[in-house]
Amino acid sequence: MGTIEVGTASWTDKTLLASGWYPASADTPEKRLAYYAKQFAVVEVDSTYYGPPAEQTTRLWAERTPDGFTFNIKAFSMLTGHPTKVSAIYKDLRPETDKKNVYPGDLPAQAYEEIWSRFLSALDPLVEAGKLGAVLFQFPPWFGIRKSNKEYLLEVASRCKPLRPVFEFRNASWFSGANQNETLDFLRAHKLPFVGVDMPQGHKSSIPAIMAATADLAVVRFHGHSDKWTSKDIHEKFGYNYSEKELESWAPRLRELAADADRTQVFMNNCYSDYAQRNATTLIELLGDA
Repeated sequence: MGTIEVGTASWTDKTLLASGWYPASADTPEKRLAYYAKQFAVVEVDSTYYGPPAEQTTRLWAERTPDGFTFNIKAFSMLTGHPTKVSAIYKDLRPETDKKNVYPGDLPAQAYEEIWSRFLSALDPLVEAGKLGAVLFQFPPWFGIRKSNKEYLLEVASRCKPLRPVFEFRNASWFSGANQNETLDFLRAHKLPFVGVDMPQGHKSSIPAIMAATADLAVVRFHGHSDKWTSKDIHEKFGYNYSEKELESWAPRLRELAADADRTQVFMNNCYSDYAQRNATTLIELLGDA
């Protein structure tokens, strides 16, 4: 069985800071990250979806964590075809428009290429420190299974090389009927890591909880089962506390997945209060039990 690393999708959420999970002595960003890194070996940075990181920031992350610690970075929304706030784009590349949100097609080709280049370059300090795990590409609900979208997955892999992109879908067409095997076979053929999810079902963005290793790296993200999944309040959407019984049922599935991969990363994305941190700690304990 390959290694299993468990972490969370945030260490700076305001509700986490208010929860008391951090000791009083962890009273600065530097001390909080250092404390987090003593509890977990990996973290997913979701803030980079809302705005690309500065190289100075990623350098500080690298400097403030111990050897062997890993950051996964969520790709900037513009790179996954999501609506992106104009204010989130690099100042010199912002289009002249009255729109609040724009898409790749709203930008000149050169500006779009420059966003790609700057985003990936900003990760260099993590690469140099050996602390960059993977870059998460989470696609929007309208990104369904079709030839052009498969080609885009390959384009992303090519653009990121030698960095490691991993892919999360939010459109069930990728897994409807025979499409499931087609999707997983395509990912395996190109050694593209699939991101399995546990999430609320019955919504436009719902994906079944498929656990599959399509490369030497496997990733699983736990989004919770909030009954307010469609809420625009991110804490209502992800405010779900897994019970120990639920996590117990996941432990054997994660071990089975890890048997097919060299490295398996598990992220609790139920980021409200200290739910994710406590659930991650419980899961680590369960996975440690024979």
